[in-house]
Amino acid sequence: MTDNNEIAAGDMEAQVPSGELSQPLNQPDEALYSPTHKGPLGRLLAPVAGFGVTFTTIFRPTATEQYLPSSWSDKPKNRPHIRPRFHGVHKLNRYADGLEKCIGCELCAWACPADAILVEAAPNTPDEQYSPGERYGRVYQINYLRCIFCGYCIQACPTRALTMSNEFEIAAQTREELIYEKQDLLRPLAQGMLAPPHPMAEGSTDSDYYAGRVTGPTQNQIEWVQERRPEDPTLAGARATADGAEQITSAGTHSVEEVTA
Repeated sequence: MTDNNEIAAGDMEAQVPSGELSQPLNQPDEALYSPTHKGPLGRLLAPVAGFGVTFTTIFRPTATEQYLPSSWSDKPKNRPHIRPRFHGVHKLNRYADGLEKCIGCELCAWACPADAILVEAAPNTPDEQYSPGERYGRVYQINYLRCIFCGYCIQACPTRALTMSNEFEIAAQTREELIYEKQDLLRPLAQGMLAPPHPMAEGSTDSDYYAGRVTGPTQNQIEWVQERRPEDPTLAGARATADGAEQITSAGTHSVEEVTA
């Protein structure tokens, strides 16, 4: 009994002209991938052509940028030039009245491909309100031993609470120092902000905060903090900001309320 494979091979040989079976079928032209054959002069100048880039730049003036870590020198001239969109150390941002933008939704932790972020949320209460809305980020950790600075976390944040700065000096002596806690990531209070916890601006909602309609602490917020924490150092600066600050009314419109310190 004749094998079917032998019959198929015989039919192929019958269809292909004699003398062409030595070449593989459907193969590209060897000239497309074969090396270029150089003459004697080409082989002589090949090393020179290989160092062409080196020879063209060897006589150019060098551009050496001096750099010292900030812990060694505070001179601005020693700081390197960083691009504005450079992905550096993360920062947790605040609203204009001092409340934190992080609401503890954990979307950044879910978006992180390296599993470098840990977030634990806690509910806001009338006496302990750190952010607009129902929750705030009680625990926030970023493990820079795992972080790959991809930026997925800041894209997932719905409130722009998490952004990336231009800071890149994160070298440390131990592994524990490279696990940044919330106090390491949270931006310090700017001039005019009121240290939380304190209530939201009267008549405002979390949407007003997201839209940027709250431009500073209100008189009610200042009085609330002054009653419970009279020694708070941010009270003096918050009074100056609240004078003539734009307020949010219960109807969602804007009015200017003159506040006396």
